[in-house]
Amino acid sequence: MAVSAMLGVRRIAAAVLLTGCVALPAWASLDIGAAAPDFTTEASLNGQLFTFSLADALKQGPVVVYFYPAAFTKGCNIEARKFAEAIDQFKALGAQVIGVSKDNIETLHKFAASPSECNGKFAVAADPGLKIAESYDATLLVYPGHADRTSYVITPDGKVLYAYSALSPDKHVENTLKALREWKAAQTRG
Repeated sequence: MAVSAMLGVRRIAAAVLLTGCVALPAWASLDIGAAAPDFTTEASLNGQLFTFSLADALKQGPVVVYFYPAAFTKGCNIEARKFAEAIDQFKALGAQVIGVSKDNIETLHKFAASPSECNGKFAVAADPGLKIAESYDATLLVYPGHADRTSYVITPDGKVLYAYSALSPDKHVENTLKALREWKAAQTRG
């Protein structure tokens, strides 16, 4: 009976974590000013397969790389919709957005094209072995096998400008836009 109850508690905890209903502090992320690990992987934009290269994307401007636990889960759907709704603001700042999760590319094709999630507005990338998430120190310690909800702003020189980790999807878009606006203003002044 005790083992059965413990398994039930673990399942509930995992469900809460995946849905993003609870905000927990980040245990780790890359340091501000650190070199962002380069990566190339399969990605989907509006259901179309392409190869995403961070190095190539940075040649065009800053990149928001955001990690999320799994497509088509409550918190991840909310976060994707918020990024999709704000994509014109990111573009006005010269930034690209790429979401990264453990999902396979077939799932990501559906997620990228879904009108209630990404809505074809930005790309999502496959990281089924979590190698990219691990290199960004963006994995969940309490739920192995899943990425943490962590957002990075990477400047064109490949440095981490901003990092934010919270399982709640509420502030990721707002915070990354703020960091980009401040960076852009400093570039204009400098």
